[in-house]
Amino acid sequence: MGRMSPVSLVRAPALAGSVPYAYAAVTAPGSLVFTAGACPLDDAGEVVAPGDHAAQARQVMANLVTALAASGARLSDVAKSTVYVAAADRQDLVAVWDVVREAFGDHDAPSTLLGVAMLGYPEQLVEVEAVAVLPA
Repeated sequence: MGRMSPVSLVRAPALAGSVPYAYAAVTAPGSLVFTAGACPLDDAGEVVAPGDHAAQARQVMANLVTALAASGARLSDVAKSTVYVAAADRQDLVAVWDVVREAFGDHDAPSTLLGVAMLGYPEQLVEVEAVAVLPA
């Protein structure tokens, strides 16, 4: 629990300070972990909560935590994430972003939030991929 993260988040004073994320991340020497996009699948491989962006985002983040743990990493080791939301309404993107940010807590690493036309599984609305750094 007490180990230092190999990721240093970078603030850019010349850029807007009102954004809810760091503008960049610098990693210490160590192995990189690239996750596949975490999907809102349950243990049986079925998409959970069709039509519910926030519920799918919660499942996605739980699955991302599991994938990172299997690689020896935690959310606090993530240097960059990308959040994909199948939605045409910005409110749906914000609902997903709120869940993602809550999961990351104080570790507000750089992230990109994208609205997309569709994702790989039928009824899938959310996917999150990440790059993490293992301790040296």
